[in-house]
Amino acid sequence: MSSFNAVLARNSEKAPTGMGPYSQTVAFSHYNNLSAQLPVDPATGRLVAGGVKEQAERCFKNIQEIIKSIGHEMSDVVRITIFLQDISDMHAVNAVYSAFFPDYVPTLTTVAVAALPMGALLQVEALLSNGEGTIPNAPQAGDLVKIASDSRNAPTSHLSTQSVAFSHYNNISAQLPIDPESGKLVAGGAREQAVQCLKNIRAILENIAVPFDDIVKVNIFLKNLSDIESVNEAYRAFFPDSAIARAVAYVPARTVVEATLPMDALVQIEAVVSHGDGTPPQAVEDRHGIVINAHNTDNAPRCPLSTQTVAFSHYNHLSAQLPLHPETDEMVAGGVKEQAAQCLNNIKAIVESIGHAMGDVVKVNVFLKNIADMDAVDEVYTTFFPGGVPARRVVGVGALPRGAMIQIDAVVANAEGTPPKA
Repeated sequence: MSSFNAVLARNSEKAPTGMGPYSQTVAFSHYNNLSAQLPVDPATGRLVAGGVKEQAERCFKNIQEIIKSIGHEMSDVVRITIFLQDISDMHAVNAVYSAFFPDYVPTLTTVAVAALPMGALLQVEALLSNGEGTIPNAPQAGDLVKIASDSRNAPTSHLSTQSVAFSHYNNISAQLPIDPESGKLVAGGAREQAVQCLKNIRAILENIAVPFDDIVKVNIFLKNLSDIESVNEAYRAFFPDSAIARAVAYVPARTVVEATLPMDALVQIEAVVSHGDGTPPQAVEDRHGIVINAHNTDNAPRCPLSTQTVAFSHYNHLSAQLPLHPETDEMVAGGVKEQAAQCLNNIKAIVESIGHAMGDVVKVNVFLKNIADMDAVDEVYTTFFPGGVPARRVVGVGALPRGAMIQIDAVVANAEGTPPKA
């Protein structure tokens, strides 16, 4: 890690600690990445009593305490992601959510998954701005402005902002396949719904004068993983988007997850997008016009629909890694430990191929076919992250691509940043 930025892991006793080999929040440059919070009472280490309302309140209180402990406020939250056991609980959870965000609302993603740690009814995570950055003993462009934007050409919601920009990133709320004029799901199957999701994202980006090819990471949530080929057919029509992108065959990093979705939709898509000019106050300097750096290595599995890692400014966004051997593209032999090791070895190979180390990882997302495998996974996980520094999210899913037991993606610091256009 260079001396210009530092990975800063922090924990507060007012939120649950010792829940696993991870930190409550890991800051790098202008973002704090929070671990997903379970409805655990920090005093007892147990799930709170009551139903989904009480559990939601505890999750958000834990997030609030972590945010306060690092000198920030709930209004500094850029993105909230809610994982439910039962999608029908969404309305009860939204009522709690609204109490914590009475005025400004961040971008939002809500899905239901097959299982959550400790049998919780929900889990909530947050991405938080970090105005002062993490340059030791040197000021950055502090007090950066958070820019929230909505377009009438995409579905709007009182619960979320379509796009929230901070520093050099735009974070887009997960888009359902809703026709913005009718407010209803579009007709057709997974392909038609994927097209509408991507059209909504395009409309949001056009509203803030950002090209579609500035997308660095896409997360696709599918009701049925078996629909992936239909979704991919739609996806290929949007990526690459411009002549420049086609010339270099640029596609964003990508993660595909099976989940139950609001409105019984078949597809929901969220995106992380570069923001070259940053948010003010920013001096007119060489940070403007920063380029996207996409990179693949032969030491990890390749996919024609995704780039292994896409860097922009001070972050690298990695595609989800399956337990595939890079030379054979076949699933590794063995059980969940062997598969976890292969996923993490693939991540390590990607990270090292761009001149970084596993100590630069700030956030890890683990998707398990069987949530009960988490203890076995942690035996392997701690050999890659012995200090427990990255923030982390763990969810159980109904199915994973290629019939895998586990899938892992990551966000990695990029100390040197990416250069401006030549």
